[in-house]
Amino acid sequence: MARKTKANTKAEPSGSGTALTHIDAKGDARMVDVSAKPATERTAVAEGRVLMSKATLALIESGQAKKGDVLATARIAGIMAAKRTSELIPLCHPLALTKVTIDIATDAKLPGCIVRASVKVTGPTGVEMEALTAVSVACLTIYDMIKAVERGVRIERIHLIEKIGGKSGHYRADD
Repeated sequence: MARKTKANTKAEPSGSGTALTHIDAKGDARMVDVSAKPATERTAVAEGRVLMSKATLALIESGQAKKGDVLATARIAGIMAAKRTSELIPLCHPLALTKVTIDIATDAKLPGCIVRASVKVTGPTGVEMEALTAVSVACLTIYDMIKAVERGVRIERIHLIEKIGGKSGHYRADD
């Protein structure tokens, strides 16, 4: 018999001073009501890395991967993922995104790719999850397109770089 577990409703993220917003007083998951919040401009930037061998990176840079243009495909996948975040993350609000940018830089020092997503909306809630989802799916797409030549590719360090707007203001990750 499955047992229903309740989360601690008094749990607070380190340094934030607020309770978890997606858990009600009974400990059940809920979508936050943002109907009373004003629509403001909000931006989020997230980043991740795809690490691989120098030979695989050279294949990507040459445009000779068998499945096609790896970086162009990953950019499109990231944009599509940002737009569909509320379908993937159960408690996210569907948002009318006003801008999604996916930048992918190859880096011989890693070796690999640095994927950065910037997402913007004018609305009552932020776009952090959209930026993180965009980066995640773009990284996964890179993996999918090169896995035939290298299975040991690693996706790492997916994290929020910056958040601008909303009640909590500006957040910038420590470098």
